[in-house]
Amino acid sequence: MTHADSSSDKSDHDVVTEFKRQVNMSASELARWLDTDASREVGQKHDGGESVGHRSGRRIVQLLGTRQNELSEDDIRHMRKVLGYIARHLAQRPAHPAAELEQTAWRYSLMNWGHDPLKHR
Repeated sequence: MTHADSSSDKSDHDVVTEFKRQVNMSASELARWLDTDASREVGQKHDGGESVGHRSGRRIVQLLGTRQNELSEDDIRHMRKVLGYIARHLAQRPAHPAAELEQTAWRYSLMNWGHDPLKHR
C-alpha cells in the first residue's frame, strides 16, 4: 500500500494528533448527527443493519471523550482506520460546487466518520 496519507507509518502520538485534526465534529455534534435518519441511511451495511460508518461514528464519540493517556491499542487502531477512511473518501469528492454537496451521501458518509467536509474550523 503506497498512500502518501497512510496512517500506518505514523507514531501513535501522530495518529492521535491527526485524528483530532481530521475529526472536525465535536462529540455532541457527531452524536446528534448519528441520531438522524440521514445518518442511518448511508454507508455499507454488511448484515442489513447498522452501517460500518454509523457504528464507527458511535465509537468516535467515545474516543473524543477519552484522554490520550487512556487510549488502548485498539483505540489507536480504530483512529488509524478512521484516518484512512477520511483520506480515501475525501479523494472521491464529487465534482459539484460546495453548495451542491450539502445533502449528498458522500458528505453524510464522511460525517458518520466524524468529518464534515463543509465545516470550517
